[in-house]
Amino acid sequence: MRVSDEPLINQARERFALQDYYGAIHLLQELIDAGRTFADCHHLLGLSYAMLGQPQRALEHFGKALEQNPRYIEAYIHRGILLNDLGRTVEAEEAFRTAAAHNEKLPSGFPAHVAANLANHHALLAAAYAESGALPQAIEQYRAAVALGPNFADIRYKLARALLEAGDALSAREELERVVADRPNFVDALASLGLARYLSGDIAGAQQVWHDCLLARPKNARVEAYLAMLERAAE
Repeated sequence: MRVSDEPLINQARERFALQDYYGAIHLLQELIDAGRTFADCHHLLGLSYAMLGQPQRALEHFGKALEQNPRYIEAYIHRGILLNDLGRTVEAEEAFRTAAAHNEKLPSGFPAHVAANLANHHALLAAAYAESGALPQAIEQYRAAVALGPNFADIRYKLARALLEAGDALSAREELERVVADRPNFVDALASLGLARYLSGDIAGAQQVWHDCLLARPKNARVEAYLAMLERAAE
């Protein structure tokens, strides 16, 4: 079971650092095509397209990053810089104002950008633990990340996947219910929610979620396999 897409996005960051923007885009597009997209992915895509002189595509991805994480300060700032370069100064000033407004202190006591940075570091450490098979430590770090970034649906999803792998279906279900409520089109989270419901004894609930998945993404082999499993069990 894969609990993290960090290796792929880290490779994309390395490609970006080496100024191989097309290489970064290729890796990030793999995540999107697999339905595992999240705010950091779109932000880095935006930066890559901006560096290649494709401002409209860059703005599109900055916008998608902000849809998934409305407190993504770096995305507001980079969007503002690009808008300013395009002469869209009113929109640029609005982006900068929004970034400043989001830089307030959160309940954690940290400014928003600091909390987001710390959350991402905890998530990276959690992924390293998970890939080493140390699930209790991975879950602890993911929980710390979620506490700092409660609106980071991608990190909450990874926490839920780790909980599922650790056999804690009820806790995973609780996390996934929130992810799906925040991002109803997150099909991988929907599929995992169905699994969490199934493992916690809610067969009808699992079946309903998996049918919803197929409506959103027909011919999903993973979900079709889950539904076939239910049909065999009912025979």
